[in-house]
Amino acid sequence: MPSRLPVVYDEAVQQLLDGFVASVRQVAAVEAIWLHGSLALGDYQLGRSDLDVIAVVSSPPPAAVEDVHRRLIAESPLASKLHCSYMLADQLADASIRHVTFAQERYFDRPVTPVTRRELALSNVSLFGPPPSSLLPAISDSELAEFIRRDLREFWLPAVARWTNWYMDVWVDLSLLTIARAHVTLTTGELITKRAALDVLPSLGAPAAVVADITRGRYGSRRLATPWWRHRRAVLTRRFVQTAIPAVLS
Repeated sequence: MPSRLPVVYDEAVQQLLDGFVASVRQVAAVEAIWLHGSLALGDYQLGRSDLDVIAVVSSPPPAAVEDVHRRLIAESPLASKLHCSYMLADQLADASIRHVTFAQERYFDRPVTPVTRRELALSNVSLFGPPPSSLLPAISDSELAEFIRRDLREFWLPAVARWTNWYMDVWVDLSLLTIARAHVTLTTGELITKRAALDVLPSLGAPAAVVADITRGRYGSRRLATPWWRHRRAVLTRRFVQTAIPAVLS
């Protein structure tokens, strides 16, 4: 049977995860199911945060796995935020391999990054089967740092040139939080939550109004949505990202 969460944030979350574990085991060769991200690390916000899961399978997941996800989405609004990568058990050691993933209500391939692997090691939460510490090879500090540097240099910095990105909440939120978390990890070797990252941003020179807007969106009520503010926020965020990334990398 799937285990209870270390902290029960909401019974609906527990029921969804229990239902997912039971259903996916009926259609796929599941060896373990692990929890990571905000729920595992104690920063989960009901209805706002994603439910991040890794399923270790002994053979490629069949098409019926997508049916499981779509049925759960039809039954519960929370299920649209349940994101799962399906890692083949004989490929766990290679962080460059892209794994079948169902997230944002669609199928695609993506790697399980060194950051996610370190999160799994820190939380070590298993919903079914052996925990990550039993199966997943450890990520070294140097591997983690190199991935973070490459992500900032090759993904986030070039994104500054695409103006339309910065009018969207998700780009504003993730860019600033990623930069703050990268700064802490590269400086101390530690991973921090998004909540903790918000506290770090002022020391990096992040625009206070944008930090307040992200905080409202994640922990408060309604965030500002006027066209003027979205434009102003885009300008401030883009300018910060453009200067903060070289500073963090140095």
